Amino acid sequence: MARIASLRTEPPGLSATEPQTFAREADRERLSEVAVKAFLALATAWGLSNAESAGLIGVSASSLDRIKRGYRPTLSQDQLTRVSALVGIFKGLHLLFADSTANEWIRRANRGALFDRRTPIEAMIDGGIPSMLEVRRYIDAVRGGL
Repeated sequence: MARIASLRTEPPGLSATEPQTFAREADRERLSEVAVKAFLALATAWGLSNAESAGLIGVSASSLDRIKRGYRPTLSQDQLTRVSALVGIFKGLHLLFADSTANEWIRRANRGALFDRRTPIEAMIDGGIPSMLEVRRYIDAVRGGL
């Protein structure tokens, strides 16, 4: 058993006793590239405009254009939290719906108190991270995950 434990390796800058966080620069550097790729993929799947994409990830339209052209910045703690919430929403929708509704739901006006007749996209852009986390909890609750 001791031999198996000794074969485990941790990512650079992360030991078995230190949890991964979005606060440490090393963790953000390591996570940013995959987070950007995931965000761009879900933005395509959801058919987001540049303005919607920029509003959701918290960058300017010109910064988003550079990211789309291949620039890979180290995302801030705020931006990684946004991407994490959005990826959770994307995954939750695909677990909840087995058809195109999974990608269409995000654009449908919703009468629930959380949305106030807006689309989830509009609610999340207007409300920022707190709204994104609420939408994620809502999706998890609807699918029975809470």
